[in-house]
Amino acid sequence: MKRAAALVCAAVASTAYLLVPAPTAGPARDERPARPERLAQAERRAAAERPAQPARSAHPSRRAPAERSAQDRRPARPAAAAGLAAPAQKELAQQIVASAENGTLDWRSAYGYVEDIGDGQGYTAGLIGFCTGTHDLLTLVEGYTRGRPDNALARYLPALRRVDGTDSHAGLDPGFPAAWRAESEVPAFRAAQDAERDRVYFDPAVRRGRADGLGALGQFIYYDALVFHGPGAGPTSFDGIRARAMRRARTPAEGGGEAAYLGAFLDARRRAMLIRHPGVDTSRVDTSQRRFLGEGNLGLRPPLRWQVYGETFRVP
Repeated sequence: MKRAAALVCAAVASTAYLLVPAPTAGPARDERPARPERLAQAERRAAAERPAQPARSAHPSRRAPAERSAQDRRPARPAAAAGLAAPAQKELAQQIVASAENGTLDWRSAYGYVEDIGDGQGYTAGLIGFCTGTHDLLTLVEGYTRGRPDNALARYLPALRRVDGTDSHAGLDPGFPAAWRAESEVPAFRAAQDAERDRVYFDPAVRRGRADGLGALGQFIYYDALVFHGPGAGPTSFDGIRARAMRRARTPAEGGGEAAYLGAFLDARRRAMLIRHPGVDTSRVDTSQRRFLGEGNLGLRPPLRWQVYGETFRVP
């Protein structure tokens, strides 16, 4: 969602890349367009440093479900029970997501981020890319204000309710970005962002991954898909992607191979990204998650090396 939800770089040249839920009524998060990932800024920076790249073809590591190794056919391991919820694994998950969302492994540096990245979702803000146009930012600020009514963002709640579901800044400019940055210095607001991230994205990913018999890598793949596409049953949201994958391969919980199922899920996710924005950069799948899968690293164990949007990241 920030640099999250698909860095749609303007397709102005043939060589350039184009690159949740709320308990209250609001626009369905699964109906939002994939966001340009807050990579707007990182892409501008990267574009100045590297030559234009040719359009990417389908990643060579994509495998048909039939191409299964002995590892693919093994039943789910007991390790899936711990998976991504272990503290060290959760920290690693935030680093990998931040590499795609913000171009950094320092995910804690994003609490105060706020910018309109031109994706039609208004302001994108915070560590996981809450948006004024997709209801999640409103939900966050409403919940936070119930406990701290004197916070710097409370005065913007009427405007946030009016612009919810649109890209409008009406009633938010010029002071909202500064108020967000100021409140992000408050530990309680950082904790609120953490809690909302976990409630909407991380915890459901771990829960669904465990239910499907997936280990840490599979749970992370679910997490990143939820962050990028949002929850919901639409064809390009998380449940729609999962349903398409399950038509091609059985989950480990159904007796299928873990690697084969994850390959089918990544194929379905890549397809969903391209449906939303033809030509979008899919490297967060192709040279990150699929790389881990190709290495057989179903436990998502360091050391890790991956690339996102032309940048290389390592975790020792």
